[in-house]
Parts: sequence; C-alpha cells; structure tokens
Amino acid sequence: MTLPADTQLWLSPAHAQHLDTFSFEDFMAMEGYTVRAAANRKTMRLTLAGQSYFIKQHGVTGWREIVKNWLTFKRPIIGAMTEVRAIQTLENIGIATTPIAAYGIQGHCAASQRSFLLTEDLGDIHSLEDICKSWQSQPATAETRQAMLIAVAKLAKQFHAAGLCHRDFYLCHIALQKTEILTAGTAFYLLDLHRVLQSVSPHGAAVRKDIAGLIFSCMDFGFTQTDWQAFKAHYLPQTDDFWTQAFNRAQRLHAKFHSPKQQQKFKQQRDATDL
Repeated sequence: MTLPADTQLWLSPAHAQHLDTFSFEDFMAMEGYTVRAAANRKTMRLTLAGQSYFIKQHGVTGWREIVKNWLTFKRPIIGAMTEVRAIQTLENIGIATTPIAAYGIQGHCAASQRSFLLTEDLGDIHSLEDICKSWQSQPATAETRQAMLIAVAKLAKQFHAAGLCHRDFYLCHIALQKTEILTAGTAFYLLDLHRVLQSVSPHGAAVRKDIAGLIFSCMDFGFTQTDWQAFKAHYLPQTDDFWTQAFNRAQRLHAKFHSPKQQQKFKQQRDATDL
C-alpha cells in the first residue's frame, strides 16, 4: 500500500494478515463500543477478523489547546505516539501491558496531526480497584493487603527506576487476569499509558506525584501505615521528605475528590453519558 508522504502506518507482524487491507483512513473511521471519549480522543472496543481489539483515535489537537496546556504547566497530549513509545519501553524492560497491533500517524505539524493506536484485548482482566472495592463489604486481611502493596511496589520500582512516570498511577490502571491469584509475586498489566513521561528522575516531583496518586486511590480500602511500610520496603529508597509530601498530596487529592463540588461534577458527567 502506497502511503501519503506525511503518513506512517505500522502493523504488528502477528496481526498483519488480518489488518493489511486497512488504510490509515479506515482505522480512523472504525467504530465500536465506546469505552471513553474526550474532546479529540476516543477509545473503543471492536472486533476485526474475529479478534477483539481496543482502538484509540486521536483527532486534531489545535494550537489553542496546546498553548493552553503549556500556560497551565501541563504537558499536552498530542496523538498516539506517546503511548506507542511507552508500550515499546515497557516491553523492553519486562512490564506487561497491552501489545500493539497497529498504529498510524498523519501530519508533520503537532497541532494538526491525527493518529491512532490499535492494541490487543487482554481478555478477562480486572483492576486492583475492582478487587479493592469488594473489600468494602468484605474486608481483606492484613496479609492480603500487604501482599498486594508489595506486588505493586515491585511494579512501581521497576517502572520508576527506568525513568518513567505514569501521570495516572491509580489502582484502576493496574490489572491482572481474573483467573490469577493475587500474591506478593503477581506480575501486573500496567494500562492507560497515553500520558507517560520518559527520562525523569526516579526521586523527583513527577514520580512523587505518581506515588501520591497511588496512595490516594487506596485511601478508601482500609490500608494501614503498617501496610505502607511493606510497600516502602519493596520500593525505591526515598527520603522522608518524599514520603511526607506524597502522603500530604494524597490527602489533598482525597479531600478534593470527595468535596461536594467535585461530586456534583461527577454526577453531571454521568448524567451526560447516560443521555
């Protein structure tokens, strides 16, 4: 297939025989069950040639959105390639994630690029958030809580030691097969990598925010200071100030999340989705 000069299209050899008839525009036009939708980004589950996939389609970002992000000290999310590179890096360091089936990008200018990422469906998985929510009615033992945090600490250590920062490092993005028993040695899938930063300090502010996000996402599930000591023992060495700031940030995130204003915002978003 001859591609326009400003278009790249890559197919995994394992999936090429099912996908080689599709053009870049075909991938960008695909429809399926919508999992998540943002202003210029849509994630869907779909079936191609009898196989289940997830596709993320990124539309044009525009200079206005890019400038707005930089002015508020946020790195803008431009296209699928951040996630493509993150998946490739995770594969290189031995962390499981969603394997790439195909990706494509069109346009040389960041503001006008369009792109997509097609990944394999991992099948019958559940997240650590799903598991922990069940503990609210049937509390876990200290052994179970600590085994989970030890396994997460090992994942976080490997991830952060490689100079990576997730930027959405919550329990909902750490998953395992439903048939797998959760132990201190569980090897998880790390998901939703579209905001990952690379080449960051394992002891810097970006990683501290990752850990604060993780702590925040655990705060309603009965974890104790003793449980977090188990996490620290298997994670990277960090200063006392690192941990103080991480826990303080987690407390602020928790207070904001449960504020009436934020809960009303979540309700409006749910209502809009139900329309």
